[in-house]
Amino acid sequence: MKKTEKKGDLTGKALKAKDLVGYDKGAVVSRTIIAKVTGTVTIFSFDKGQGLSEHTAPFDAMVEILDGEAEVSIAGNPQKVKAGEFIIMPANKPHALKAVKKFKMALIMIKS
Repeated sequence: MKKTEKKGDLTGKALKAKDLVGYDKGAVVSRTIIAKVTGTVTIFSFDKGQGLSEHTAPFDAMVEILDGEAEVSIAGNPQKVKAGEFIIMPANKPHALKAVKKFKMALIMIKS
């Protein structure tokens, strides 16, 4: 189950990204922070065992783990990524994410 959280304007405020979405039992929760033609920033939380199935994207994307631990697979190569670490997923390469432990992440995609 995927859930989207929406709240007020965040501009001009000092915030902790990991506090912008909560964990939800058996679910993936997302909140888009910035949505522009040139790219997006989205914060996600994943309950243990949840994930995003293998897919490709036409743009490079950076995932920064904010809390917990994820398994990120790029072109069939799985890697553990922990809080405080990030990984770049190259455009047009298949990738997937799975919650080894519940985790939160920032997804930054630049489209130009």
